[in-house]
Amino acid sequence: MTERFDSVEQVADAIIERTEGSIVLGMPLGLGKPNELANALYRRAVDDPRISLSIATALSLGRPKGAPGLQQRFLDPFLERVYGDYEELDYLHARRAGKLPDNVEVIEFYVQPAAELTNNYAQQNYISSNYTHIARDMFRRGINVLAQTVARRGEGDDERISLSCNPEMTLDMMPEIAARKARGETLITVGCIHDELPFMLNSAEVPADGFDIILDDPKAQHTLISTPNMPVGMAEHFIGLAASALVRDGGTLQIGIGALGDSVAGALLLRHEDNATYRKLLDDSHYNPTFYDAFEESGPLDSFEEGLYGCSEMFTYGLFRLVQAGVIKREVEGPNGQPVHMTGGFFLGPRAFYDGLRGLPEEELAKIDMTNISFVNGLYGNEELKRSQRLHGRFINTAFSMTLMGAGIADQLEDGRILSGVGGQYNFVAQAHELEGARSVMLVRATRSKGGETRSNIIWNYGHTTIPRHLRDIVVTEYGVADLRGKTDAEIIGAMLSIADSRFQEELMETAKVAGKLPADYVLPRAFRNNTPGRLKEIYDRYRPEGLFPEFPLGSDFTYVEEMLLRAMVWLKAHVEPRSLLDMARTGPVSAETHKHFAAHLERMGLDEAHGVKEKLFQQLLLKALEATSS
Repeated sequence: MTERFDSVEQVADAIIERTEGSIVLGMPLGLGKPNELANALYRRAVDDPRISLSIATALSLGRPKGAPGLQQRFLDPFLERVYGDYEELDYLHARRAGKLPDNVEVIEFYVQPAAELTNNYAQQNYISSNYTHIARDMFRRGINVLAQTVARRGEGDDERISLSCNPEMTLDMMPEIAARKARGETLITVGCIHDELPFMLNSAEVPADGFDIILDDPKAQHTLISTPNMPVGMAEHFIGLAASALVRDGGTLQIGIGALGDSVAGALLLRHEDNATYRKLLDDSHYNPTFYDAFEESGPLDSFEEGLYGCSEMFTYGLFRLVQAGVIKREVEGPNGQPVHMTGGFFLGPRAFYDGLRGLPEEELAKIDMTNISFVNGLYGNEELKRSQRLHGRFINTAFSMTLMGAGIADQLEDGRILSGVGGQYNFVAQAHELEGARSVMLVRATRSKGGETRSNIIWNYGHTTIPRHLRDIVVTEYGVADLRGKTDAEIIGAMLSIADSRFQEELMETAKVAGKLPADYVLPRAFRNNTPGRLKEIYDRYRPEGLFPEFPLGSDFTYVEEMLLRAMVWLKAHVEPRSLLDMARTGPVSAETHKHFAAHLERMGLDEAHGVKEKLFQQLLLKALEATSS
């Protein structure tokens, strides 16, 4: 029998009683976490050392925190507006402060990107697993409580429950949970109702009596966590444009989160809605000559008549926008025989995403199926059905570096520190090699800049790889496309050199020659020697006044003034070495006209009236950065 509680503290009491104070709590990633319940259990464990609490989860999200100074001045008002009364995870803050009590353990399968690089506890208590294996690994950790947020419709006998944003892990775990209960094991499932969660249909809808406990506490329903769209820069736009030309009408699409995923979605929207401009932009972008060979197998670059089927571990806001625009519309057989055109495992994104899902008409909502991660990420089970659905798959993921011989680095630094997690990236790369007509597409920026120093992201070797080089396929940088499938090592190196930044090509080529992987007389063709930001910027600046290459192709939670401020601060970080900030500020005061022109920006940052040396320094730096980026 399902028990119902209207207080999160009552649920905490019930869990402690049933587990005799030995709790192994499993929660889904991101949006699906019941933070209020996790905090109630954590506080009990802090107050009572006899309670043992082990938390197994992924992607514990906190509010971003800016460094003291300009970052903090920018972020604080924005976060207050977007995150509202979102309840932070107590264990997350305790872990970052090194203050977890001895009777509490926190284990994660995926961490907030770049947030835990200096946290030894998080680094030591991370489990590297493909996302398809997390349900298995949670059971191996001895999970005895599974809790997540759920959506609800109706009341009493008409009540319906949806796993909403995170059915991916729960649906995979439910059969094993039932089997363990039948064997007499204690295993408690908890559904925490949140009235603002979109009610997803199909596989996500589960019987209310499938939970041991239902929590319906309005006081425990705080603002949902969201991930605002971040700006898409010049390099990202050219990468997304090139990748969009590899997508075949009538095919299947998976893309990831972040600026590169947004750039791909934005380019696909342009291709569909203004095809003539899209084609002109492609022609004028002067990608490397091999680019055109790479997309030949993807067919005509027309608008999407047949449309795409979306099949992605993460149902992103970019994919949702493609659904709204009629790009994702190719229907396949859903879980109950009904037609669906989008299959996902979990979703997370900006607030506009949640609002959009809640506002979909019922017949459109029914064409989205949020389901098991094992169904989305793997071919095992229903393999014949999956192969018939996933035609001409384009599985598009990102890396922060690629080796010259085709290995991808996306989750971990060379010294072993975890940056984020492998998630489902490996699964989709492997699928691309198993499905007829499918391709794995790895997106990577050719360079990265910090503190005035630029380095190549195409490198000779690395101490760790996420995607081994034997699974190499297609790599895209802002300079074009390298098709690596079925190529020899020398051919792969030549292809990767053709999409590397020209400032680093010579050194990379010489390293390969010394290792005997390129002929000593190899010369990079002249057509590939003009891979420079300057060449791209000429094209970028020419089309920007026409409304192309928008900084936020999918919309923004930032105001216009905030967008300009964000651009200025990104510029400061990338172009100015920390030790030269003071020198930059001392180059002389900006003009009164400049000060007046950016008055609204200074006011937003609380620097309209600068007092003291520090505030005056901040004001000078900000105005100079705004001058450099406002054009």
